[in-house]
Amino acid sequence: MEFSMNTLQLVKSKFLLIICLFAYATSFSQELTPNANAGILSFKTEEINYGKIQQNENGERTFTFTNTGKSPIAISTIKTSCGCTVPAYSKIPVLPGETSEIKVKYATNRIGAFSKTITVISNASESNKTLRIKGEVLNLEVAQN
Repeated sequence: MEFSMNTLQLVKSKFLLIICLFAYATSFSQELTPNANAGILSFKTEEINYGKIQQNENGERTFTFTNTGKSPIAISTIKTSCGCTVPAYSKIPVLPGETSEIKVKYATNRIGAFSKTITVISNASESNKTLRIKGEVLNLEVAQN
């Protein structure tokens, strides 16, 4: 009787393990399924090239996007790859078909080439959208020659 009790307990634990793995796998696959009704961030461009600019020149540029999806998009936050890049955006949800902007200001007091990322976190179909800025800030003396 003891042998059959151990066997029964082993079968129960394997059955429980299979159910847990199945529940985990199905919950993970649901997270990867895109929401067909979600908003879609459609940017005119995902990279802005400043080119060669003078030190302390205006470092503000604008990313323009349209919500081409079916639901409003709310940007929860925007993260940048360094403190030298400061974003500004509207906290008001962008309705389907509407256009909005994300302003980015790079600190042009820093001399040299730069390449930075801006990550837009929202409820859009692509919840983390990466934008890029790049360019080169020239020393005032070099730029004047």
